Amino acid sequence: MNPLESQLVYPFADELPAPGGMREVAPGLFWLRMGLPFALDHINLWLLRDERAGRSGYTAIDCGVANDATRASWEQVFAGPLAGAPLVRVLATHCHPDHVGLSGWLCGRFQAPFWITAGEFGFARMMAAALPGVDGPSAIPHFERHGLVDAGMLEQMRSRRNYYPSLVPAVPASYTRLQDAQRIPIGTAEWRVITGFGHSPEHAALYSQALNVLISGDMVLPRISTNVSVFAVEPEGNPLQHYLDSLDKFAGLPEDVLVLPSHGKPFRGLHTRIDQLRAHHVARLAEVEQACREPVSAMDIVPIMFRRKLDAHQLSFALGEALAHLHKLWNDGMLKRVTGVDGIIRFHLT
Repeated sequence: MNPLESQLVYPFADELPAPGGMREVAPGLFWLRMGLPFALDHINLWLLRDERAGRSGYTAIDCGVANDATRASWEQVFAGPLAGAPLVRVLATHCHPDHVGLSGWLCGRFQAPFWITAGEFGFARMMAAALPGVDGPSAIPHFERHGLVDAGMLEQMRSRRNYYPSLVPAVPASYTRLQDAQRIPIGTAEWRVITGFGHSPEHAALYSQALNVLISGDMVLPRISTNVSVFAVEPEGNPLQHYLDSLDKFAGLPEDVLVLPSHGKPFRGLHTRIDQLRAHHVARLAEVEQACREPVSAMDIVPIMFRRKLDAHQLSFALGEALAHLHKLWNDGMLKRVTGVDGIIRFHLT
């Protein structure tokens, strides 16, 4: 086990939910686990017993991607553990494909309302429609400006231009807005919304004091650090600062809160994990700053931060994350940013 991982407590050890099944992790709260077609090969979904408008059923937290395997997993859940009970609400923590991919399908199937923050709903709708600015081709000049010149890799990225709409073919046309500090009764418990930034536009985590449970989405993961990237649609962004600031919003929660992450296993040790995440980014920032003794592009930083071979999908996020660290140092006044005669943006120590 990773030494950092050993500092956390995993109350369910390796007792994962069976395929097409679910595991109760708190009264009326169930854990589902579904596959993903990426290197990160799974997502955790959550079902809460609930009743709305006279209908008894479940609220679903996140959806999985829209592919045949995920639909088949949901069908097993509907026919098996749910025994025909409906979804009475679909709630998404944020707009990424593994979280909203089947939102349209699930909401349409059960005539269930879709709950999400305004920032995430807007981005999901834009990306599902592949609007200019968020579609694949819009990212290519952004990557080129930051040092990606390999023609083969750029062509692979161009060929992925429709990957979001393929995994999120339909986002519901309307939504119920989640807002920071909002309190929502779901089943027998009340849940407080905790919004976070940096990983996505307006991520919503959910905390229940009565159950002592935090559904953390992608904001706090037990084994990996969530991706924090500068994307083409917001090229001057400082997402790493936003992410680190957002972690402060979990400071008042109990150390023994049961954390239900979107990837990895449920764990206890929230503040220990947040300290680890902060230390991780401090170390990465120090590496990046050291590398900037000479002018470097974000692409030059990628092999320093990611010491493994990356495919086109992984490289797009790696380059975005390298740029997020550069932008924090730049905004902190540690780096200067210049554009060369070749059109590539480079950073170096002030």
